[in-house]
Parts: sequence; structure tokens; C-alpha cells
Amino acid sequence: MAKVRNLRITQTKQFLINAFYNLASQKDFEKITIADIAKGAKVNRATFYAHFNDKYDLIDYIMEDFASASIESHTSDDMKFDQNSITQLIFAVCDFYQQPNIECRSSYGKWALPQMKEKILNELKVFLSKSLDHKYSDNEKDMFVPIFTQIIHEGGLQLCLGKHTMKKEEVAKKIASFVVGGFRSFEGVLR
Repeated sequence: MAKVRNLRITQTKQFLINAFYNLASQKDFEKITIADIAKGAKVNRATFYAHFNDKYDLIDYIMEDFASASIESHTSDDMKFDQNSITQLIFAVCDFYQQPNIECRSSYGKWALPQMKEKILNELKVFLSKSLDHKYSDNEKDMFVPIFTQIIHEGGLQLCLGKHTMKKEEVAKKIASFVVGGFRSFEGVLR
């Protein structure tokens, strides 16, 4: 019985997300109402509120899901801090920024981009912290994970913007080499 309930919850959330996407391609964000979303998903407003607090909570859920899915699709369960893993994280960031299926309207830029950045940075921090577990102390991770997160994020963003003449793979590998090489240069200092 619990599996059926979980499936129903998942389906209802997806109906709400799909309804939001449909509305986002037609209207500015400020003009989308909960009633619009519920009507598009063919549920009542109470059902919407059973899943999300408001439309900002819905978009927060969507962005978080995009961020974790991007990283999961580019990495394996074996979390390593090596050049290949960092290269894949850079590709994940690039894919994350290209993934949202929301038509770019002027009203979305002011709230979507900062929220997207926050979500992908959080997911990168989680991955990097786990990849450095059992290798470095919490203090060392607390110092380096935010720095590497920012570098990887910026690398992925630059890759996504395509303002370079090199192939994407070459750019990602160079950035990953910089991250891993920079970290290795501190290993002697940390020990």
C-alpha cells in the first residue's frame, strides 16, 4: 500500500511540475497562480499545498532535483577526488544550466539564476565532501571544499557559455587538472 501511495505522490508532483512548465512558457512568473498550476495539473489547490508551500517552494524543488540529477548523471557512486571526477562535475554544472525547460522570460532571470547557483553549489559541496571523506579531516574539508566548489562551478559556467576557442572536453580537463593539481600542492602542507 505504501508503494502505491509513494507512486501517487510522485505522479502528482510531476503533474504539478509539468503544469508549471506549461504555464511558464506562456506567462511571467509573477502572474502564475497556485490556482493556475492546480488547474493545469488537474488537481485542487489543497493537493498543491499538500506537496508545496507555494510556487517558490515548487521552483526550489525543481532546481534541487535538476542539480542532483545533473551530478548523478555524470558521476559514479565511487566518489573520488581525481581529474576524471572533477571533469565530470564541470560537465554536470554545464548541463545543469542548460537543463531547465523553462522558456527564458525576463521575469525569470532575476530569481531563477541565483536559486540555480545555490542548488548546484550545494550539490557540488556534498559530492566533494564525500569524495574527501576518510582522506582529510573535517577542518581541512571545511577549508578546501568551498574553494574547489567555486572553481568547479565557474569552470562549468564558462564551459556552458562557450566563450573560448577550445573544445569543451579540453576546457574541462584543463580546469580539472588545475583543481586536482592545486589540491595536491597543499597535501604536504596539510600533513
